[in-house]
Amino acid sequence: MGSQEKIAAFFSRGPHAVVGASQDRDKYGNKVLRCYMQHQRRVFPVNPHAAQIEGLTAYAALDALPEPVHGLSIITPSYISETIVAQAVALGIGHVWMQPGAESPNAIQRAETAGLSVIADGSCILVVMGYSE
Repeated sequence: MGSQEKIAAFFSRGPHAVVGASQDRDKYGNKVLRCYMQHQRRVFPVNPHAAQIEGLTAYAALDALPEPVHGLSIITPSYISETIVAQAVALGIGHVWMQPGAESPNAIQRAETAGLSVIADGSCILVVMGYSE
């Protein structure tokens, strides 16, 4: 499956989670969350250090989400992405999008070996969806 097909499959349904969501509006973890919100998509912020982000309840971990998600936007340091992918595999989450900087060769390999659809080619969700401040 090519990049465009993976992107279409990623957005084919929801909800989604943003792992690495941030309360800091200058950080990409916040911008990606707001991008989902601007496009009226159901999204859950995941951040173990926040109770709320942009008015949404934040969850400490993927296994704390109130319902299963279709896909993850990962905005974490690459070494953390490996742990997030392991959790996604365990929870049966089928789609992951590692934002630029979150990519890890080990995380990509683990996700693909487990059968997840992976977007980790430098594509940015803010560009693909269209984001405005």
